[in-house]
Amino acid sequence: MEQQQLKRCPIGVQTFEKVIEGNYLYIDKTEYIYRMAHGASNYYFLSRPRRFGKSLLVSTLHSYFAGKKELFKGLAIEKLETEWTEYPVLHFDMSLAKHVDKETLESMLDVQLFEHEKIYGKPERAVTLNDRMKTLIMRACEQTGRQVVVLIDEYDAPLLDVMHEEENLPVLRNVMRNFYSPLKACDPYLRFVFLTGITKFSQLSIFSELNNISNVSMDEPYAAICGITEEEMLERMSGHIECLAGALEMTCEETRLKLKEKYDGYHFTWPSPDIYNPFSLLNALERRKIDNYWFGSGTPTYLIEMLRKFHVLPSEVGHSMQAMASDFDAPTEKMESIVPLLYQSGYITIKDYDKLTELYTLDIPNREIRVGLMQSLLPNYLNRDTLRGKTTIGRMYGAIAHGDMDAALRLLQEFLSTIPYCDNTNYEGHYQQLFYIIFSLFGMYVDVEVRTPKGRVDVVMRTADTLYVIELKLGKDADAAMSQINLKNYPGRFALSGLPVVKVGVNFSAETHNIEKWVVEE
Repeated sequence: MEQQQLKRCPIGVQTFEKVIEGNYLYIDKTEYIYRMAHGASNYYFLSRPRRFGKSLLVSTLHSYFAGKKELFKGLAIEKLETEWTEYPVLHFDMSLAKHVDKETLESMLDVQLFEHEKIYGKPERAVTLNDRMKTLIMRACEQTGRQVVVLIDEYDAPLLDVMHEEENLPVLRNVMRNFYSPLKACDPYLRFVFLTGITKFSQLSIFSELNNISNVSMDEPYAAICGITEEEMLERMSGHIECLAGALEMTCEETRLKLKEKYDGYHFTWPSPDIYNPFSLLNALERRKIDNYWFGSGTPTYLIEMLRKFHVLPSEVGHSMQAMASDFDAPTEKMESIVPLLYQSGYITIKDYDKLTELYTLDIPNREIRVGLMQSLLPNYLNRDTLRGKTTIGRMYGAIAHGDMDAALRLLQEFLSTIPYCDNTNYEGHYQQLFYIIFSLFGMYVDVEVRTPKGRVDVVMRTADTLYVIELKLGKDADAAMSQINLKNYPGRFALSGLPVVKVGVNFSAETHNIEKWVVEE
């Protein structure tokens, strides 16, 4: 009976009105909306990763500014707002304009303008997109007698997939710049402007011309405006966690820790509450299964392309990267490193801040992101035969979980012998990264180039009960790899870990591009 009374999780429901009227579970973010609506600025920009609740937030703003007081009954804003003025709202959703060319983009913008023009009309002289936007804002204000609210969701969506293309990016960027340009000229007619996105494109008019736009992406008062905090989860979702625990045959505490390891760990400023990925958490609770939901919804092609462009190795993603506050705000076209894009896209997050140096420490937020990212990068190291590769990795995990590294390496050797070798396999680093990806997919701690008093260990992996010290060679000898481990006493570096150390020497053949021989010593 208790399970039937639980509110449904709003999977894929991004309209505030539908969430409330459909009696879905809603995490109350209306206090933030009141704060923005009555803040010093009338122009706001918020950056958050995809599927982090931006669209629901924009829809909530729409209902609020449309004066739909009845939808906010029982929510925080009901006690804060006293006027509930109805404003004309122009709501644009740019998420519909992904993977498009110039003509398609202009057509989609035309359709969205037309929907509003059906209400407020369109002068014959307004032909271009920016003229139509300008006259639309002015007419809405004149006809209603109230200033206009403009909401633009995922303003950068048309540009993300072409950010690595020198030809297409300037073309589409010019279309979007013209579309947004009236926002400055129409300032007297505007009550509130709010834009969401992932990245910052400096040459768009909203950033180059609207110098009064308030970017609240890293402002502490708005740290939890999107996503679900641990406090919110425990307060509003305890019944759902109990049901999930029953499905998993675990205790509620074990289930909570599992959810934390899998979906928690985001911080968009420092200090910040722990924030869970809302898409993944809600899916897990609704489906009563812990899985990689955020990554399962699609890996952006732009991310993989930009990782290649900046020559970022898998082991370099996260791994205690550091950045200054200004780096997070770096214009996308002028990025000198992959760090801003990885952060804005949600693949790394803030883990610490040093007031003295003003440096933020960044790392991968949680296990879902680590495993999902490595799965996306795996094709680059297995020549795209990833279906069988994942199966092999699963079997390797089973072997290592039983303490049988010998069987795990034999499985990898058998698999590599069946696929054409990849490019760039003539250096040890390729195999080091392959091992890093595989061990990361196990969900175990793994690191490369680990410093010791006498040198660096190629790969270190730690399971629940064993620590593996692995030295790799290419075109040499596995015994030589083992000799190096012993000569430089690599295991001594990890004596305080409290775990037994297993030494592994592996040699890859320069001719076959496969494991030639290995030695395992306990």
